Amino acid sequence: QVQLVESGGGLVQPGGSLRLSCAASGFTFSSYTMYWYRQAPGKEREWVASVSATAVNTNYASSVKGRFTIWRDNVKNTVYLEMKSLKPEDSAVYFCYGRNTWGQGTQVTVSS
Repeated sequence: QVQLVESGGGLVQPGGSLRLSCAASGFTFSSYTMYWYRQAPGKEREWVASVSATAVNTNYASSVKGRFTIWRDNVKNTVYLEMKSLKPEDSAVYFCYGRNTWGQGTQVTVSS
């Protein structure tokens, strides 16, 4: 059974940092590009970042470039999203996506 399980969300003050994790199981993780998306209340789900199967290539939405870092560990079957200099507008449910499968999401709230 293909499964993606996110963790690491929470409440953080503006300017703070969080690291999200997404543990994958049930498929050959190292063969697939992995993605992070987010969805704020009342807004459409938007792509945040992606990392290629071998981690050679990474891409970021312009809104997070320079503040967020995506990477993966193909031994641990886990993809990460390090978020720094967080802003209130980064508040959203963050989802991991890969192999046509979505995780359940983890809430990130940036507020003082």
